[in-house]
Amino acid sequence: MTGIEFYTNGHIISEADSMRQKLGTLAKQYRATSAIIVTDSGIAQLGYVDIAQQSLQEAGVNVVVFDSVVADPPVAIVNDAIKIARDNSCDLVIGLGGGSSIDTAKIVALHPNEFESVNDILDKDVSGFNKLPLFAIPTTAGTGAEATFVSVITAKDGSKKAIYTPKILPDVAILDATLTLKLPRHITAATALDAMVHCVEAYTSRTKKNLISDALAVKGLQMLWNNFEKVLNQGDDINARSNMLLGSTLAGIAFVNSSVAAVHGLSYPLSINFHIPHGHANALVMCGVFTFNLSAAAPLYAELAHAVMPSQTLGMTDLEAASLFIKQLKIFLETSGLKYRLNELDITDQDIPALADIVINTYARLIATNPKDMTLNEVTAIYEEIL
Repeated sequence: MTGIEFYTNGHIISEADSMRQKLGTLAKQYRATSAIIVTDSGIAQLGYVDIAQQSLQEAGVNVVVFDSVVADPPVAIVNDAIKIARDNSCDLVIGLGGGSSIDTAKIVALHPNEFESVNDILDKDVSGFNKLPLFAIPTTAGTGAEATFVSVITAKDGSKKAIYTPKILPDVAILDATLTLKLPRHITAATALDAMVHCVEAYTSRTKKNLISDALAVKGLQMLWNNFEKVLNQGDDINARSNMLLGSTLAGIAFVNSSVAAVHGLSYPLSINFHIPHGHANALVMCGVFTFNLSAAAPLYAELAHAVMPSQTLGMTDLEAASLFIKQLKIFLETSGLKYRLNELDITDQDIPALADIVINTYARLIATNPKDMTLNEVTAIYEEIL
């Protein structure tokens, strides 16, 4: 058997209302005296920051709030958050929100180390850095950032850069489904499909597929798949929301230990160049990529199909089951309320050559983990298919 090196959080709590009830107590367990909550203005407006702040203050922890995180956080925003943490001698960092807030918090947790700008440490080895205690509290069921040891930041040149090391793995992940009850349908759909992509790409990774990630990816996909329509049509179903949130976390643990692939490679340029949210961008390209991969990965897609559609795929060949699996994912997208054609998002055929060029020349590492190699013309064809 091939050797496995696997990382995950030391402490995961999956319980409704757990942020209110347990955040302060957990902070004291880490002997925190001053905490920074890293979040965005929308989360603050929902009142979630107030809940977190009250729990911390009741435990005797001083709190400062940075609520200026934006999607695909640029270096300047992360630098601003670090300055506040340093100025207030924060000894606990809490990422509250979506993937962008949690990814920002991961870098803020490195603030005791001597660097002037985040730009100085992007794509660098920070495994020898000190890290403050880091809590991650997701408010969406999608990115899995609460369970990953990667932080994706937008560099000064506009490209997505990553800090990738177990050093930035959150110490505590609090999965409180009450924080996802107010999510609008389109965000619920986009983040859920994002998490499904994480499961599928983890399970089919060409380079780092492993037995532990496989088990988590399958279970995560089952939880997401079986509750997807419930959370879209009955958004106040706390059990369904809890299942989605835990499924997303399992997906995060799976993919960070096995890698994502070409779906992410094709989605990143859409997010950077056209500001399409990451989960929506993944959902746009997933079926095109999976269909392209069929000649190499049909048996693996079939295994996932049997896991989520056992009765429907009974007696099917691998190709038949894999094709049905992709067809159902397409149905999920088309019935979700999300736009699913590039032209609906102001992307034209003239934009496609540049997008494809970015994939091949900037995100080759994500093609390398895909079950099947892609050429520039093949990437172009996938984009054209969803135009």
